Amino acid sequence: MCTQAFGRSRFLTLRPGALRRRSKIGGAEPPPWGPFPAPPDDSTWVSTPGHPAEQISDPITAITTGLPLNLAFATKGELAIDLLKDAYTDGVRLDFVAGDEVYGACTKLRAFLQEQNQAYVLRVRATFTLTLGGGTCLTGEQVMTKHLKQKRKWTLRSAGAGSKGKRTYAWAWIATASPTHFLLIRKHHRTGDLAFHYCFVPAGQPVTLPRLISAAGLRWPVEESFEFGKDLFGLDQSQVRLYEAIRRHTVLVMAALAICAASAAAARHRTDTQAPPPTRADQPSPENPGMIPLTVAEIKCLVNAATIRTPSLEHTAHWSVWRRRHQARARWFHRRARLATEYAQLS
Repeated sequence: MCTQAFGRSRFLTLRPGALRRRSKIGGAEPPPWGPFPAPPDDSTWVSTPGHPAEQISDPITAITTGLPLNLAFATKGELAIDLLKDAYTDGVRLDFVAGDEVYGACTKLRAFLQEQNQAYVLRVRATFTLTLGGGTCLTGEQVMTKHLKQKRKWTLRSAGAGSKGKRTYAWAWIATASPTHFLLIRKHHRTGDLAFHYCFVPAGQPVTLPRLISAAGLRWPVEESFEFGKDLFGLDQSQVRLYEAIRRHTVLVMAALAICAASAAAARHRTDTQAPPPTRADQPSPENPGMIPLTVAEIKCLVNAATIRTPSLEHTAHWSVWRRRHQARARWFHRRARLATEYAQLS
């Protein structure tokens, strides 16, 4: 499960499972949407509208925008807690909760998850302070300087599949004074950019580096889905201002995105004709690179071609095949180039 905030709405993705009830915002009635059909990563989307505190506190603005009279402001962390409570009430059980720095900085959310014995991997700032063994208090940056200078303490692992192959980073982790808390650090192998994750794994559950890395990588498909929603379906491009109009725009966009995402997931295995990935850095390119599977963007183009008179469906399908074959060829060469630098990253 990943928590994510975007614009006027707060989104919760669950993997797997579904919610029968939606969360309330400070006592407001739940919005009439969700869950949606599962996207390609078998998550479930639930959306809850959020509004700035200044709009809610100003009675004139609240009335002119049509906000409910009993609407109360809630932070992103509080909204996540409400959504999680509904999930637990509906019997949904999660392996991990993942979120960005906004959620990692919320002490209420972390305390709630620990009370529920819910494992989490939350992004935190480099200045986040944690207590190591012996009572030493260090920030994430200080941990890097003092304990993780040597390359042998880092390992290269994939955080999941990307558009051009595996998303490989250097990873390191360090224990804290608590046997259930850990600091997970991700480093980009070229730029050296760092990302810090504060992890909690309840007693009795397996604690391994690959398991924490997999949980940290959950945020990538969620952010990618929101990027599709914004770029392809106009999730952030509405000019509506009224409360009901915002809700209607959001539900239409998320429904369209969910339909295309579910269609792409169903067609993935049948439309993936890519050539086998390279195994050597000097391997010649295949004569036919094949095609990548149908994506959300391609599904949208085909649907548009079937519902709009211009251009023809045949014309759109032709360019869809051309784009996917070109992307398959680019992906193959990218993987071959990565083989040449893989050993240099370890040295």
